[in-house]
Amino acid sequence: MKKSKAARDQSKNTMNRRKFLGTASCAAIGTTTFFSSLFNLGMTNEAAARSLVANKDYKALVCILLAGGNDSFNMLIPNDVDTYAEYATTRANLAIKKDRILGLQPLVTGQPMLGLHPSMPEVQELFNKGDMAFLANVGTLVQPTTKAQYINQSVSLPLGLFSHADQIQQWQTSVPQSRAAYGWGGRMADILQSMNTNQNISMNISLSGRNVFQSGNKIAEYSIEPRGLGSVGIRDYGGDDMLDQIRTTAVKSLMEQQYADVFTKTYADVVSGSQATHEIFSKAIQKVNVKTAFSKNEISQSLQMVAKTIAARKSLNVNRQTFFITFGGWDHHDGVLKSQRKMLAVLSKALKEFNTAMQELQTHDEVTTFTISDFGRTLTSNGNGTDHAWGGNVMMMGGKVKGGKVYGKYPSLVLKSNLDVDNGVLLPTTSTDEYFAELARWFGVSNTDLVDIFPNLPHFYSLGSTPPIGFMAD
Repeated sequence: MKKSKAARDQSKNTMNRRKFLGTASCAAIGTTTFFSSLFNLGMTNEAAARSLVANKDYKALVCILLAGGNDSFNMLIPNDVDTYAEYATTRANLAIKKDRILGLQPLVTGQPMLGLHPSMPEVQELFNKGDMAFLANVGTLVQPTTKAQYINQSVSLPLGLFSHADQIQQWQTSVPQSRAAYGWGGRMADILQSMNTNQNISMNISLSGRNVFQSGNKIAEYSIEPRGLGSVGIRDYGGDDMLDQIRTTAVKSLMEQQYADVFTKTYADVVSGSQATHEIFSKAIQKVNVKTAFSKNEISQSLQMVAKTIAARKSLNVNRQTFFITFGGWDHHDGVLKSQRKMLAVLSKALKEFNTAMQELQTHDEVTTFTISDFGRTLTSNGNGTDHAWGGNVMMMGGKVKGGKVYGKYPSLVLKSNLDVDNGVLLPTTSTDEYFAELARWFGVSNTDLVDIFPNLPHFYSLGSTPPIGFMAD
């Protein structure tokens, strides 16, 4: 439908304002991203009334982006005699030796016997005791697609398939037919922000700065740091010495001054709001004590800060939170075996540490952690690595995850199968819409609002009481 001139002008003004604020935030010296606190308080989506549940329970989603495209068929590996032989033939010099694969129990009806990369003993333990599950061969899809339809291009396909920029965005938006500006976490926050008593802190908290996943039409993420008190305010603001007091008075005067220019006024409001949010957040974090030991690497430290923030949930007066963490470096066109050996070990240990912390805080049932990645990798070797592909495997962890199972359909890894569209590029058999909608339902999004968040969902799932996949307990 063609927009009216007034609508186009309004849209243009909105974009200009957002662009200005995003640019202005970069100029702020000594602060966490000023854009962090830019969301319209009290202006939640009108659908919130439909989704707001009477029960003010706490729930959190923790999204870990394995940026670059994880070679996940060397993470979740066929482990019986016949399917391992097919895997070894296809993967050639990249195959993990069978006697090193970590076994998974129990067996799942309809799935081959599966195992894990040898660097992931902690994930093996989590899976076997029921705290971890896998979803096999999931990827971006506009609608159900067969190999023939892909080859003939007779159905709509994701925009920019195999492109890092496009696919990393589409996993965060779940709108693969366009380059959408808002993510599904942001769209959820537009609807559910009003569930939080404290409207001074966004429902969406990022440990990795600006991201598409948490960006909504009205709600933006609040960015914090993995170490210290997490939130970083204006340097030396509120300090005790004379120079600090002079600086504080000057900055306060600038923030409180009445400006005629709307952009200048908005910028001053953002600075003021960011500093106020920093003071609320850092004060709450100071009061908590998480005893679980975390490793010193970036992802473990990020998950430790997530744990501290969850521990402060009552002080912060929040009932719903999402967290976003980027763990980069998975684009292994070369040296995939050596790199994965190190990186999967770091990831596995970090997940175990976080799971232990959630048990310590007695929030094990209230927090669900899940992974995403740009795409899977080619099954075939390019010599010493793998190239961009499509379908891949992901992990879900938490007390309400029906663990110890592999969901979806683990594919045949034989080349030229009915899912192999090009030299080991696998066509996904489960859509990101189904994956994310299941998480959103558990989080508190109503069936009515699911379609607003995931517009392609009706192509894969008939809205009802039965979840799209079934890996989450109520």
